[in-house]
Amino acid sequence: MGMIKLPNMRFYTYNGVFDEEKKLGQQISVDVVIHYPIETAVRDDDLNTTISYVDIYELVKDVTTQQSFNLMESLANAILMELLKQWHQVEGIDVAISKDYIPLAGIYDPFIISVSGTPADLAKWCDQ
Repeated sequence: MGMIKLPNMRFYTYNGVFDEEKKLGQQISVDVVIHYPIETAVRDDDLNTTISYVDIYELVKDVTTQQSFNLMESLANAILMELLKQWHQVEGIDVAISKDYIPLAGIYDPFIISVSGTPADLAKWCDQ
C-alpha cells in the first residue's frame, strides 16, 4: 500500500479558544497521510487516475484558513471529513495538527492533535 504524505503544511490561522488566538492569530502545522494503492492506480502514469497532492494541499488550506474553530480537534475532524468526501478511493487518511505556541506558561514541544479515518468511517459518521 502506497502513501501520499504532505508533512508540515503551515498556515496562519485565527482558530483557538483563547481571545489572543482569535485576535492575534497563530501559525499551525498540518500533516496529512493518504493511504492509497499507488502501485496499481498510476500504472498509466496519468495524473487523472491518481490523487494530486496539489489538490490535497488546496483543500487543507481552504478548510484551515476559511473556517473558524475553537478546538484544533474540530479543525482536524473537518479536514479529515472533507478529504474523505473528496477521495473515496483511499484506504485511509491520517491528519495531525501541531500548535507551536499555546498561551500557557511553561516549556513544551508543539501540542499535536491527530485523527484518522476511512471511507467506511465517513459513512458511519454521516449517518449519526
